[in-house]
Amino acid sequence: MVDFVEKIPSLFEINLNSDKSGQTVFEKLSSILEFDEGFIYFLNPESLQLKYTYKTHANYKIDTEFPFSNSDKKKLFDKSGEIISQEDRFLKLVGLDKLSKKSYILAKISIKSTVFGIILLAKKEHNFYSAEDLKNLEVAACILSYILKDMELSNVFKIQLKALKDGIVEKHEAYKTIKEQNERILEADKVKNEFLANISHELRTPLNSILGFSEILGTQIYGNLNEKQEEYINDIKVSATHLLGMINEILDMSKIEAHAMKIVKSTFPISRAITEVCNILLPLAQKKNIKLDAQMQFDFEVFADYQKIQQILYNLVSNAIKYSPENNQVDIAVMSGENSFRIAVHDNGIGIDPKYHGKIFAKFVQLDSAYTKKESSTGLGLTITKELVELHDGKISLISEINNGSTFIVEIPQ
Repeated sequence: MVDFVEKIPSLFEINLNSDKSGQTVFEKLSSILEFDEGFIYFLNPESLQLKYTYKTHANYKIDTEFPFSNSDKKKLFDKSGEIISQEDRFLKLVGLDKLSKKSYILAKISIKSTVFGIILLAKKEHNFYSAEDLKNLEVAACILSYILKDMELSNVFKIQLKALKDGIVEKHEAYKTIKEQNERILEADKVKNEFLANISHELRTPLNSILGFSEILGTQIYGNLNEKQEEYINDIKVSATHLLGMINEILDMSKIEAHAMKIVKSTFPISRAITEVCNILLPLAQKKNIKLDAQMQFDFEVFADYQKIQQILYNLVSNAIKYSPENNQVDIAVMSGENSFRIAVHDNGIGIDPKYHGKIFAKFVQLDSAYTKKESSTGLGLTITKELVELHDGKISLISEINNGSTFIVEIPQ
């Protein structure tokens, strides 16, 4: 279970905008669960349609459609959540009963109780999958549902309307069903938030130990290190810092969605937050030979949530480092105004096309470029940053063009 939990963040790296075949989905799933073949079907109002497959078959190709009856549809919309029998009707429906695989697990792809697809994994061995494997696939399917939904959003609405029109969901029970679904959604959100909180706690504890011990080894107080050992210690610190940031982003997003994110204001010198963030990110900057240049005319005190301001700085500066070319510079400028203070983080990196300026603050958005392909990310950093700024009644803006770098500007009222 520990390996599964550690690999869950990798699912957030899937980007179907640049991978129309869906192979990225199966690559990530294969690091979590074993399977010889994998299939993802999407429901449309009339049939099942095979959209992605891990391996191709002579008589079983992408876009194959499988008509199914009203009784089969009703099972997919059943309140109990029961899906068509794994070993009988469903396998026969999609033609897998004729293949040589002996073990199957499957999970629904759904949004707010509306099923719009199914993930099915297969193994040659008899009785290969356990109840824990099925549970792990269901957790993975829950995350993948939100990644896949944007690709099939129009079909999700069509499915809902078709279900009502054909009487799959009785009209006179619609309001009752909606109420029950809302209750289940709230309960699911609660379970999800608890799950993410537990993951965060379990992963952050060993990661903090890794960071702490690598920091101690780097000081060489317990013995001198040769050049290669120093390089490896720095690599450990960089990787652990990056992974810790991803875990914190996932946890913070769950808190924001649950409206559990609160701010606790205090008075502190802004230089302290900047210095600590620069110290934390120094190994990441040194790995790419990037200079962090913090500029301010004079130090001044602000009244804000110290941890949240530090996190805003961390997210913006780490992004600037991530998307800057090697041997470059990231500038951090802080200014005090009459009724506010301002933070500007500038890089000389790839830049962002103005047409994407309104999109980059949305959840899971990752722009496709030569640099972004090299960097793993949850796609949540800027979303969280915007939420933290708005919790302070502030605003965040962007000045950027392709190949001319980016400047993110945060203004917090005082």
